[in-house]
Amino acid sequence: MPENVSWGALGGWEAKGEWGTRDSTGRKLDLVQWQNRLDVLRAKHHVPAASLAVLVNGTVHELASGTLHRGTGVTATTDSVYQTGSIAKVYTATLIMRLVESGRLDLDAPVTDVLPEFSVADPEATRAITTRQLLSHTSGLTCDFTYDSGRGDDCLAKYVEAAKDVALDCPPGTAISYSSVGYNVLGRIVEVVTGQVWDEALKDLLLTPLGLTHTMTLPEEALRFRAAMGHLGEAGQDPEPAPSWDLMPRSAGPYGRIIATAGDVARLAQLHLNGGVAPDGTRVLSEETVALMRQRVVDSPDKWTVSADGWGLGWTLYDWNGVQGYGHDGASIGQYGYLRVVPSAGVAVALLTNGGGARELYAALYRELLAELAGVTMQEPFAPPAQPPVVDFAPFVGSYRREGVLITVTERDGAGHMVYEFVDGMKGFSEPMDIDLLPVTETVFAGTGVGAAFSEGYMPVVFSTLEDGTPCVYIGMRCGPKVA
Repeated sequence: MPENVSWGALGGWEAKGEWGTRDSTGRKLDLVQWQNRLDVLRAKHHVPAASLAVLVNGTVHELASGTLHRGTGVTATTDSVYQTGSIAKVYTATLIMRLVESGRLDLDAPVTDVLPEFSVADPEATRAITTRQLLSHTSGLTCDFTYDSGRGDDCLAKYVEAAKDVALDCPPGTAISYSSVGYNVLGRIVEVVTGQVWDEALKDLLLTPLGLTHTMTLPEEALRFRAAMGHLGEAGQDPEPAPSWDLMPRSAGPYGRIIATAGDVARLAQLHLNGGVAPDGTRVLSEETVALMRQRVVDSPDKWTVSADGWGLGWTLYDWNGVQGYGHDGASIGQYGYLRVVPSAGVAVALLTNGGGARELYAALYRELLAELAGVTMQEPFAPPAQPPVVDFAPFVGSYRREGVLITVTERDGAGHMVYEFVDGMKGFSEPMDIDLLPVTETVFAGTGVGAAFSEGYMPVVFSTLEDGTPCVYIGMRCGPKVA
């Protein structure tokens, strides 16, 4: 059978790669089997299209299934491109580390040494925040500051200027709080250090050396390829095409706008698995830098929203019952991506999807794939136990606040309840959510009624404390300190 095979007449799928390779244990990697599982699970979970790339034994194998756009019926192929959402942060982090390694940037110097114009609402924090903290989400900068600074090459400079008065989620260095704003600041640092716009620096210093010909940053570049359309809808039903292909401004690039095939995402992971060496033998990063990026900087109290056990410099870190891994998740309007790397097995898996029960597809498929290829036992879906623990909820009652969000926690007849509402600059973004809190452990609760974005429809709500002892709550990996 030839290496590249199109099976469009037999169900609309295409596979690319070797059909009889063996993994590190000598077992045969049966791509026909995995194509079948991808087809079956994709249909079961109402995902219109999915592309899967598996890196094993140094070879990237690519599979595709389904329909890129349910309105037009365009078939998904292995060279179809998807929006990868926050997986873009790994690209920006890798780019930043190239600059650090070259001596052009100091991880531990204040950001203001490179960007004198950088500031936040707290002057002391402005002077303290470092590039290392931005990479590891420990800067305290918030996540959901939305600002369209236009399509010009100055969009990141304008974004950083507009974010000057945005309040911090928490003081720098006191906790992890997932931050897209921080990654936009990193993108601007790239521009100042290189003298190029972020998009061009990314191409010159990363995409071109790696031969990533199906990776881009701008919507007009995606027009050269078969591009996936996001789909939205109710859980358990076939979704419909989203009202827009992309709602993000150009300035979202460093934190959320990489458009790529699943194969190209896996090839970025391959750079890290290969100790910083590109496929043609070019050294892009040193082994020391690659190792530093996946070294744990901070533990994650919320180990369920993105399956994170901790965070490195750009990488989400996982601990699968003693097997260590790293990767990242991403989402845009109706498109979802999942990257997992198991260095001990030399395995990386990238899945890109365009709607429906994408998270359920990821969980089911990766649970099987990583068990077979890397001996990984993934965590079970997040949900309250059949016999929940008895919890004294009184200490958690109160108001919690981060930029743009107010969280009010109350107790009703001995049970926890929460109202999650957008305020200030985010006011009107969505209606307030009334959420019941079901105990999972003494500090972890399963929020109900929040839709299909979370496993089994439950939202992880994790109560913790900052380093200074201030109580806080984690929702969506964002930290909200207690204010009343």
